[in-house]
Amino acid sequence: MGANGKSRWRFSFSRSVSPPSKPGPPGEFMCSIAGSLMADPVVVSSGQTFDRVSVQVCRDLRFTPVLEDGSTPDFETFFPNLAIKSTILRWCERWGVERPLPLDCAAVEKAVRAKMASRRQEEEGDSGTGGLIRVSEKELLKNVAGNPPVTYKHAVSELNRRTDRFYSSSSEESVVIAASPETPLPLKTRPCCYSSSSSSSSSEFQEIENPAQTLAPKLSSQEEESVLKLKSSDVFEQEQAVMSLRKITRSQEYRRSALCTPRVISALKPLLVSKYCNVQVNAVATMVNLSLENSNKVKIVRSGVVPLLIEVLQSGFSEAQEHAAGALFSLAIEEDNRMAIGALGALPVLLNALRSDSEHTRNDSALALYNLTLVNSNRMKLLKHNSVLRLLEMVKAGNLVSRVLLILCNLAACVDGRSAMLDGNAVRVLVGLLRRNEAKSKLDKENCVGTLYALSHGNFRFKGLMKEAGGEDVLREIEKSGSERARDKAKKLLEMVRERDDGEEEDVDWEALLESTQLSGTGCGVGGVGGRNIYSPKSSDF
Repeated sequence: MGANGKSRWRFSFSRSVSPPSKPGPPGEFMCSIAGSLMADPVVVSSGQTFDRVSVQVCRDLRFTPVLEDGSTPDFETFFPNLAIKSTILRWCERWGVERPLPLDCAAVEKAVRAKMASRRQEEEGDSGTGGLIRVSEKELLKNVAGNPPVTYKHAVSELNRRTDRFYSSSSEESVVIAASPETPLPLKTRPCCYSSSSSSSSSEFQEIENPAQTLAPKLSSQEEESVLKLKSSDVFEQEQAVMSLRKITRSQEYRRSALCTPRVISALKPLLVSKYCNVQVNAVATMVNLSLENSNKVKIVRSGVVPLLIEVLQSGFSEAQEHAAGALFSLAIEEDNRMAIGALGALPVLLNALRSDSEHTRNDSALALYNLTLVNSNRMKLLKHNSVLRLLEMVKAGNLVSRVLLILCNLAACVDGRSAMLDGNAVRVLVGLLRRNEAKSKLDKENCVGTLYALSHGNFRFKGLMKEAGGEDVLREIEKSGSERARDKAKKLLEMVRERDDGEEEDVDWEALLESTQLSGTGCGVGGVGGRNIYSPKSSDF
């Protein structure tokens, strides 16, 4: 090569090895209180993650910061966030960044005190304008101003049990899971702690002519009295107060937003774990009612209620467990809540609640798991609790088949879930369910075929397991007589099962082949014998 060629080569090489600039740490790796990379991240009751030192300093100083989104964290309890910690360490390794050292307590305290001083100045500056309007109140007034008058025709004022055509239960409002691109198997349902009011008398109906007036954030005298009594040391007063709030939040839906304030929730929280049955039941039922308002769902989770609901579901009174499962289901419908609820330990407790003696608890726990497993991090957590085998056993026993199929379909959306289900013989279980016609409803059949279709994605084992289970005959029957969605999935599955690999063009007698190889003394390579490919798998098989 000439001199010019060498010159060009040197120039090209020097440019190619220039070191890339190191990126700054992602925002989720930073502690928003200390403003630095987290060395020991912990997740607090309200679902946010901070460094442990920052949480301890805020607790010691009794300071609650206001985050960028206007929310306030709850530092009452916190747990190590091992997932984010390992992610931070991997990021440091990848970019050659020094691992974060434990935060200096004095420096964090100085930063927190500065925030406290800044807040005091803001409050003093606004004191001449009639006081502060909280962010939540501004949003509430804005939403009310933009909404037309609404007529509510299903207010119920009684606390006694009613029976509708779905369930017999003791509280509250319908919850509908709307179909969305993220839900491969959309489901419309309601918590079991709902009782229909469609049969209520006209005297129970209430029409709201002007929500802008009735939805004022201030509490009525009756509500103020009830909130004060919630903090009473007299159990009878607590019971009367929480029953009154339960009735208000049940029959007067327009009051739910106004009543979902830090003050009210703070007064209700100790009653959720009361040792008195009536107090606990009515407190949890009130929380269900409040959670039915969409604007309340995130506020309730961030207030630190979820760990208490988990405790009630695990060891509370039977009726309170029904309401706790309904509350977790209602809160899990909100997409922004799902990761926090899973991180706070709800998944194994909900999984155990599927064995509850109460049908209401079982149903709502299953629906809560369905919503939570729409998030991949929750799928991975649930898989660690041997959930697949337990869920498949429930399908074989005919327990909660419709709900369990929804959870299994969500688990099949991730690689680890598909692997665990194939190892657990899920294909044979699901094919057997279809063959025995135990999936009686159209929706059950769709969910069953949909789960099989999800299992087929990117897994070369599925085809052999499907043939071994005799699934082709079942799929052909569904292709003829199933619903449109089931027929479409069955058709695609049949095409996949019938597809012939390149190595399946002729049958190979492996025993004869090995015998002839030994007799001839010829080696058998990976590529085949005698220059001919024995098995040439498609790249899609891997």
